[in-house]
Amino acid sequence: MEMTKGLRGVGLAAALAMAGVAPLAGMTGEASAEERSFRMATGWSGGPLMDIGAQAFADNLATLSEGRMTVEVFPGGTLGPALKVSETVQQGVADMGHTWAGYDWGADPTAVLFGGYAGSFDTERMLHWLYRGGGVELWEEWRREEFQVVGMPLFIRTAEVFLHSRRPVRTLEDLKGLKLRTAGAWLGISEQMGAAPVTTPGGEVYTALERGTIDATEWGTLYENISPGFHRVTKYVIIPGVHQPTAPFELVINQNVWDELSDQDRAIIREAAFLTTMNSWLTIGQEDAKALAFLRSEGNEIIELAPEVQYRAHELGLAWAKEQAADNQRFARVLESQTAFAELWKDARRYRNVRTKDE
Repeated sequence: MEMTKGLRGVGLAAALAMAGVAPLAGMTGEASAEERSFRMATGWSGGPLMDIGAQAFADNLATLSEGRMTVEVFPGGTLGPALKVSETVQQGVADMGHTWAGYDWGADPTAVLFGGYAGSFDTERMLHWLYRGGGVELWEEWRREEFQVVGMPLFIRTAEVFLHSRRPVRTLEDLKGLKLRTAGAWLGISEQMGAAPVTTPGGEVYTALERGTIDATEWGTLYENISPGFHRVTKYVIIPGVHQPTAPFELVINQNVWDELSDQDRAIIREAAFLTTMNSWLTIGQEDAKALAFLRSEGNEIIELAPEVQYRAHELGLAWAKEQAADNQRFARVLESQTAFAELWKDARRYRNVRTKDE
């Protein structure tokens, strides 16, 4: 990974400066002499989530700690179920994990607000809310109090592909009866739109598509979905990802492991996670642009969803969130923070975006 290669062989303060991050207080002196080795559970069998997410974090942490802290990354299902990484970490089977918070929506729907859903703002706004609008602090508090683990952002997507599909999907009528793989709040919302959703781990999706067990899948962005090869067993690429305008992923750490760390090492872990997250966004954004041309060259047909589908998905997402907030005080608190942020940014397009004939 370019970021990681660029950081190797330099001191901690210099590495942060190269990345455009100011060193935290107390991080410019000599590093603690204690060496730590961590086992990381993940929900991924490979691909960008592993390469520029979990493994990139391990590389960045080793660099920023000057080799004192190392992470052994395990593919999904090795240390525990791929969809239950936070549980694997909480139980101490793994020291830390890389997952998507939305997988835990059944235990607490607040997970969806951190992982992204049909009512979320886009990734640029999500990043600003997380790192400048109090989102990270709410995230850590939620994980600590509800799941007894430490949580923070690690990796973030641009808007996902709505579907890789064996059938063309443009309208609400096309969604009726469609067997699609998904997860999180979109399970219920897509069902309201007429689809027949199911949840399966990422490593099982290709086979399900190939055999026709499912008609379509959502997973990642244009670039991320090249690696698992969905374009080989489906003809249609449906955009944009109205179900997932953004998708922050997560580093979860066992509470006992975290408590044993020095303040300095905790700060280094936070910075490694931040660097990895920002780099993933930049990388995916660039590679998505190339991926669209690639998918066309492979014979895939690109279909843009009818406005009625896009509007309906967003409306149902907001309605779902309002319903959850009525019965969940923590959900309501996080939603209130996001709503206030959205209000602050409501005119951003007017003063930031310049219209061109090409867009």
